[in-house]
Amino acid sequence: MDIQEMTAPDCRALLSRATMARLACARDNQPYIVPIHVDLDGDFLYGHATLGQKIEWMRQNAQVCLEIDELDSDRTWATVVVFGHYEELPHTAAHESARNVAERLFQRHPSWWEPGSVPLAGQPQRPPIVFRIRIDRMSGRVAAPDSAKIRDAARQPRWMAQILRGVVSRP
Repeated sequence: MDIQEMTAPDCRALLSRATMARLACARDNQPYIVPIHVDLDGDFLYGHATLGQKIEWMRQNAQVCLEIDELDSDRTWATVVVFGHYEELPHTAAHESARNVAERLFQRHPSWWEPGSVPLAGQPQRPPIVFRIRIDRMSGRVAAPDSAKIRDAARQPRWMAQILRGVVSRP
């Protein structure tokens, strides 16, 4: 297996394709991690949720970390880790532009409000909270099978072929 660092453009390319991330936040030295839907625009990842543990914790500690990956097999994968800051986007004039960006991004996905706005069974519906994570820094790694298999993987019309062309040299 060949594992290499991803370039910043490769990390952004993976983030632009991503719809699911794992969001880590912390309060009182206790980490908490949950899956969320995200959309990239510029230096921000946009998301939404209802009031609960992750929103409460991010309101208290805006420093967060996200992990986004694409898995083709146990030997062919890419992963990006983002360190950033939570910013809530309430219904105010100051946040109108950012909320419009979020709405445009969310509308690209059918059923975009699920699961972030679907109440737990037996619980009342809560209003969605729109937020974004400002990307402070990120890094990524990509893994590919040994070089004899890279040629074949690069010919296939999958996401890994795109990464391999820019990251892994062919024999």
